Amino acid sequence: MEFLKLLLLAVGLVGIAFLGMAIRLILIKGGKFPNTHVSGNKYLKRNGIYCSQTQDKIEQRKAWKKVNYKSLSFAPDQKTKD
Repeated sequence: MEFLKLLLLAVGLVGIAFLGMAIRLILIKGGKFPNTHVSGNKYLKRNGIYCSQTQDKIEQRKAWKKVNYKSLSFAPDQKTKD
């Protein structure tokens, strides 16, 4: 019986939290969750700081641009003289 009371109390508190978030979304102008991701922070953007995934994509693009694939040639395997 104690477990059931605790479970109902936990479900009730979680329900109240969800209800509070829903009311906040309805009443606030625009009704959106704030963007707390690194990419949504204008101060970090000004300093050139991005999330790790974005920085990785940028560095991958830079690396691919450095390689000139048009002038690439493959040499046949050379056999060593014994």
